[in-house]
Amino acid sequence: MSQTSQITRRGALAGLAGLTGAPALARAAAQAYPVVGKVERLDPALDALIDADAPVEQVLDGFTWSEGPVWVGGPNGFLLVSDVPANKILRWSPKRGGAVWLTPSGYAGPPTGSLREAGSNGLILARGGLVVGDSGNRCVSRIDLKTRKKTVLASSFEGKRLNSPNDLVLARDGAIYFTDPPWGLKGDWSSPYRQTDYSGVYRLGPDNALTMIDRTIEPNGIGLSPDGRTLYATDRKSGWVAWDLDARGRPTARRQFIDRATTGIEGGDGLKIDRNGNVWASSQDGISIFTPAGKRIGIIRADDVISNCELAADGHLYMSSNHRVLRIRIKARKLAI
Repeated sequence: MSQTSQITRRGALAGLAGLTGAPALARAAAQAYPVVGKVERLDPALDALIDADAPVEQVLDGFTWSEGPVWVGGPNGFLLVSDVPANKILRWSPKRGGAVWLTPSGYAGPPTGSLREAGSNGLILARGGLVVGDSGNRCVSRIDLKTRKKTVLASSFEGKRLNSPNDLVLARDGAIYFTDPPWGLKGDWSSPYRQTDYSGVYRLGPDNALTMIDRTIEPNGIGLSPDGRTLYATDRKSGWVAWDLDARGRPTARRQFIDRATTGIEGGDGLKIDRNGNVWASSQDGISIFTPAGKRIGIIRADDVISNCELAADGHLYMSSNHRVLRIRIKARKLAI
């Protein structure tokens, strides 16, 4: 998932070319984490979701580029985060700290000249395991949480290979919606290794049947409303878009959710939806918090770019921020599926 031209992860990576070490271990629970950001309250409605004085803390560092955080388990669970260029998934918890959970997380073959990012990207819990945007293998895969065995769920559409599946979201009926921009390929949007001239938003049905939602935008992050009837995606060209879905999960209409041209809000990358339908979206400013009506009521700011986030069961919002993972305590909760 890449940021817009105003804040690009490519630029961020260029400044981190020498940072390849293993993630730093977590500090002792009694020791405070470094504070690296703060909340900007734009509307009193934010108070129901997060305290305006809540600090943004750094809990883990040492990534090349962190992405796709997902919380596994209940309040005492753990976080999994992709390091996309390093081809790893890292595990972190307050008690055990950080460690490599899976490597390689994506492409495991001999060196190839086609890949820019060989690892996994977006991560979600689905199909009884971990489902990943497997950027390096150009597919959507399921990883067994116990054995770490990987199974490919989708790798092509209409006879052509996918680009580099990126972000994903689970629907109540077991379908998985995902985006397929070409960030994982060398040359990204101009890559000669693309087999399609579009970057699709797809629906992977419970039976693994793949259908197209949209092929006209340049998608990145993706999210689903609590009632399953509105699908959101970050569009590199325009901001954020939304589709109305019918009872079968198929699109009936598309609209602009946040228009970059009229609002001046630049974005973005990944996003998450809380149980009340508020959208927590990566933007140029950090994490912008929008109501279901599209009003921005707050911003979580950090001292570096934020690519994605996760509403975790331990009461925190976790954020992948360049070579780090951050967190902030929140009141909002994720819808359990």
